[in-house]
Amino acid sequence: MKQIGIIGGLGPESTVDYYKRIIEAFRTEGSLAAPEIIIYSVNIEEVLTLVSRREWSSLIYLLVAKIKALHRAGADFAVISANTPHIVFDEVQAKSPIPLLSIVTATRDKSKELGLKKVGLLGTKFTMQTNFFSQQFSEQDISVVVPPTAAQDYIHDKLMTEIELGIITDETRKGLLAVIERMIATERIDGVILGCTELPLILDKSEFGIPFLNTTAIHVEKIVACMKQS
Repeated sequence: MKQIGIIGGLGPESTVDYYKRIIEAFRTEGSLAAPEIIIYSVNIEEVLTLVSRREWSSLIYLLVAKIKALHRAGADFAVISANTPHIVFDEVQAKSPIPLLSIVTATRDKSKELGLKKVGLLGTKFTMQTNFFSQQFSEQDISVVVPPTAAQDYIHDKLMTEIELGIITDETRKGLLAVIERMIATERIDGVILGCTELPLILDKSEFGIPFLNTTAIHVEKIVACMKQS
């Protein structure tokens, strides 16, 4: 079985979700067997500072260094357990000593499988204000739209001050759902990407008759399939 290396800590809550989901996927009745997982938990504040300053070369260097460490520890392939760092995914992949599985590509493929044509994207401001999702999705003729600026500010603030810290409230859940409901009415979206791996912790089921694309679950599905390859 292949060993997975995970760049985690982006943030810690979603890294725990990744770990639990991967373990659960291998669990069988009457057995304690579990896959080997190597996690390099990085400083989320350092990563977000580099992103906010658009210091892309430093971000690439940081991520590649962590992947090389995972490789030395025995990982056969690796993932970044967050959406925002995928701003530089192509550059990191080009320098990586092992294959990487992209959360964006996995989510795009799932959207295509579901027959979606126009999806909303929620995430950090960095994710919503750059085009790394829309570029990949356009290859499958799927358009990606984001909320208005004020809603982006609201989502980002709630992620940074509550959800990333493990604070989950009904008030914030209702606020996020209101953003999605408005996008359905104004943009006619037929699905929504939970483009931050913390968002599925608060938006844990689909609503309004459209699929909520849990990027963590979608990514883990690809990870497990790759781990099981001989």
